[in-house]
Amino acid sequence: MAASSVPSPPPGSDNADGLAATRIRHVLGPAAVVRGTALSGGLHNSARLLELSDGRHLVLKTAPPAGTPALTHERGLLGTEALFHRLAARAGARVPAVLHHEPAGPRTPAEWLLLSYVDGTTWDAARDRLTPADRAALRRRLGENLARIAGVTGQAYGYPQPGAGLSAPDWPTAFAAMLHAVLADADRFDVALPAPAGFLARLPARFGHRLAEVRRPALVHFDAWEGNVVLARTETGPWRLSGLIDGERAFFGDPLAELVGLDPLGAAEDDADLMAGYGSVVPAPALGTGARVRLALYRVYLALVMRVESVPRAYGGDFAAWLDAWSADRVMEQLAVLDSLEA
Repeated sequence: MAASSVPSPPPGSDNADGLAATRIRHVLGPAAVVRGTALSGGLHNSARLLELSDGRHLVLKTAPPAGTPALTHERGLLGTEALFHRLAARAGARVPAVLHHEPAGPRTPAEWLLLSYVDGTTWDAARDRLTPADRAALRRRLGENLARIAGVTGQAYGYPQPGAGLSAPDWPTAFAAMLHAVLADADRFDVALPAPAGFLARLPARFGHRLAEVRRPALVHFDAWEGNVVLARTETGPWRLSGLIDGERAFFGDPLAELVGLDPLGAAEDDADLMAGYGSVVPAPALGTGARVRLALYRVYLALVMRVESVPRAYGGDFAAWLDAWSADRVMEQLAVLDSLEA
């Protein structure tokens, strides 16, 4: 089974399954929940795999209670996920089907989302079983799907949920709002930054002419790493890309940002198989100076998000120490890249 990138609620929760059953009846009629299993792998919303009496498997995702510490862009994530999956499906990408989305309200204490279940195993869990040929073919399929997603055009740039206040009519303004929000979150959660906040805040203005090269608000998953890519196979047959899950971090902006989100630690633009798959659907993006400036800016942004979220999510131990060191090194590395490209 594919793990969802969301946190597990307490195991053995009868209340959780009772709530799931109520919601299933409300949306899909008399089908009964035979079993509910907590899904693990992520760190914000909760999720349960529901096995129904009619044989279907669904995923119920629920937002955390109001007041739970979170970053600014994490407001209304399930609404973003519902929007992403609907738009991506229309574009021909392999994603879960949205069965129902309900925002929080007077009769709904927490936002929730019901999705079809994507059967298989996540790429990161299957990694050791993939041959080099498997990986090359799958990276091409992933590139094709991401190109289809990038073909979707939004009505504005930035994060789509109005509660976050992080959208704008142009990409330089939207990206500046996104970056400034995570810097404000760092201050709110007392997170030390690897460079002065004022210096980081000026990056969008410093490179505004490069950000302004983006002329269309393309749909970007921004979290398509291997833990959110589901693979499947029949016995010893070839692996196939079963689906791309967890679109809750999506935004509208530069399609190049997708390359940063799907490979947070590396440089996906250097993956020939991925780029060949992308280019088989639409022309692959040109990687001139402007594109490389923007890639560096998005890598700074993602490293800061990962660094700051460690406090509200209460990371600890070796992972927290690694993330602290890695994110600092990544930011400084990319700032050096920006200096070299500006010279």
